[in-house]
Amino acid sequence: MKSIISDLRLKYAEKTWNETFQLVRRCMDKSRDESKPCELLGRSLERLQEVFNVSSMNAMRSRLEMIAKQRGMGFHITEATCYLTADLFYLEVVLLPCGGVEEVKVAPHGGSPVSSESLLQLLRSKNFADFSMKLEGLFTQYNIPGDNDVKLKLFASLQYLGKDLQVLSHLSRVTEDSDPQMDMITNSRIGCLIAGKEDCPLTIQFYTIPTDGMKTSVARMEPVVQAAQVTVSPSDATHKLQMASVIPQPTQLDLQGYPVFTPLSEGPYETFPACFLLKLKPAIPMMLSFVKKLSQITDVTIPDVDLQWAPLPKLLQRGSLSANSHGETLDEQDTIFTVPLPGDVMHSYIFPGAAWEVPAQRATVMDNIPFTHPAHVPALLELLRHQCAINTLLRSCMCTSPGSACDLHFEVLPESDTSFSVTFHRPDADSLAVLLMDISDCHQINCSLFGAGIGDSSMDEYVSSVLKRCMSVPVTLQALYSKIEQITSTPLSPSRTSTAEAENDHSSPSITTLTDANTTFSQSAAVPEDGFTISGSACYAMSVAKSELLSEINTSPAVNPYPFAPVGVFSHWITNNGQLSELI
Repeated sequence: MKSIISDLRLKYAEKTWNETFQLVRRCMDKSRDESKPCELLGRSLERLQEVFNVSSMNAMRSRLEMIAKQRGMGFHITEATCYLTADLFYLEVVLLPCGGVEEVKVAPHGGSPVSSESLLQLLRSKNFADFSMKLEGLFTQYNIPGDNDVKLKLFASLQYLGKDLQVLSHLSRVTEDSDPQMDMITNSRIGCLIAGKEDCPLTIQFYTIPTDGMKTSVARMEPVVQAAQVTVSPSDATHKLQMASVIPQPTQLDLQGYPVFTPLSEGPYETFPACFLLKLKPAIPMMLSFVKKLSQITDVTIPDVDLQWAPLPKLLQRGSLSANSHGETLDEQDTIFTVPLPGDVMHSYIFPGAAWEVPAQRATVMDNIPFTHPAHVPALLELLRHQCAINTLLRSCMCTSPGSACDLHFEVLPESDTSFSVTFHRPDADSLAVLLMDISDCHQINCSLFGAGIGDSSMDEYVSSVLKRCMSVPVTLQALYSKIEQITSTPLSPSRTSTAEAENDHSSPSITTLTDANTTFSQSAAVPEDGFTISGSACYAMSVAKSELLSEINTSPAVNPYPFAPVGVFSHWITNNGQLSELI
């Protein structure tokens, strides 16, 4: 055996890669079992292909054939044209004698071949890896379940769905944003609809960060555009799917401005073991309550067996696009993120694990949303936009700069599935304040500032407008700090002075005693005049009771964001970092 291997090495030591490549091909052609080609030879061929310089027509044919087989497609050759075939589409690649590519066409079933510039450029640049990935996406687009008859019917149903979505996208509406593209994506009924082409499925762009947020944030935490591809997928249950347009012409609108759809009993429908699908690009972490609402909209059950649940911040941290999104762990549950801001300002954000581990804050990553009717799409997109808005705000606190000293510290706590609070040390007093952020939907985001002496509706409106404009918690808090410092540095007018004195006279301090492990503090030594309590180990926002918060956004009894125990997460952490040592 050693002699044979040595002879083979000597024989092919001076051979070119092309000759070695042809040898492997001949060995594969002579495989003893046609149904099971030699796996070892197949891997060898793929490795040779990766290093082989494609400089001839035969070499390009061989590379295209290998890619087609990897994707489960057929491969045929006619003179200078290669055909990569599947059940519902095929690719037509016209080659040049030098190994170059003259043209690439894609033909869906029953349609004429249409040139694909994207696929052509990938082959001309010899970028076979991206070409293979593009082909995989194309194969998935047309990978419709069932036998040939069912495939054709589902393909036709998908095309009718696309036409109805086009009608929805062209309905007149009031423009809300000065940027037409931004307005179309975030405010229109079904986002920005990109018509499906032969080499690209029907795509809906439905959420993006405001341009102000991109300009002011140091680290962009969200993809520029959140999109969904519209496809068909097999289903365990049968569903009625349209076999014609379900929007009668001329279009009649209901009171909400949506078209009146043809009832299921009247329209041409057929029952299939399949459903339409929104394939989210990228996948979206969604809270349990939102996942339940998806099923309520579509009446299609989302199997729980494939869903993996975890606290929302953990899922957002894993899926963050920031390279520095891994927070420092205080213990097994609490995590700190250090966020850089313009002007060399550093913020620290702590997410207490115990608060986010409650059942109401469970979430899972959704990559596919099943539905059966075009009327479902606008409602689904609004729900997805709502979740994206919550995710964007929380992700804005999750960029970490290791080894950086922090100027300000904040604690982020959940209040409900659509609201959370941020506790921080006030710049104008030795006490804590709380900023409550309520995300009613992606268009209605309201902030409420709690703390003794700062109850001002104009301040709430200012903070809310900043947050909606930039969709960044750190940027908003930086603006809030600047606003408070600006107000406190301005001399009080006589009316403001008398109002402040009246507030101080009206508040009658009560005796409060806090006991930690070693020391008892009396109210006279521990409570400043603004109503906040400072103990030897912690600061507590005593004046902010849960009853002061809006009842509809304070629905999680398992979480108490303003603890009255001697040691709190935020106060213990901020004291250990030396920020309040002068107050203790």
